[in-house]
Amino acid sequence: MIFYSTMVNSWSLLYDELYGEDTMPIADLDALDRVFNETEEPEQLSMDKYSEKKILDEVGSYISSTYQGHYSVGNVQTLDLIDSVGDAEAFCRSNVLKYASRYDRKGTSRKDILKIIHYGILLLHFNDKTARAQANETGATAFSVDYDK
Repeated sequence: MIFYSTMVNSWSLLYDELYGEDTMPIADLDALDRVFNETEEPEQLSMDKYSEKKILDEVGSYISSTYQGHYSVGNVQTLDLIDSVGDAEAFCRSNVLKYASRYDRKGTSRKDILKIIHYGILLLHFNDKTARAQANETGATAFSVDYDK
């Protein structure tokens, strides 16, 4: 059995290198974040490593295309009506589960993933809307629909 009396990690080695000390006080952990944030963003932390930027652009295009689909009339989407009766979060959560459970079973795995992401974003929107309404307690409810958006 190997026992290490001290733990060495990259942050403590970086601290030693930057400040010439052998120990890093816990209070100085924030100093490492300041040093790291003041330097240029390393390439591996950009959104290009796994094509995230390209994929997010594709997701944005997909979402935009849904607003011209057959589920909308003018500015009113079917989801607006579902929200008006208080079921938007459950509807979005259910659709995430539906498309995730059928992923790659109907030969449309990429489109299923886009739908999962879209309904996940919508779920986040309605979750935030509910949280704001509960936090503000201004008389607005999670069921209020703004048809002008």
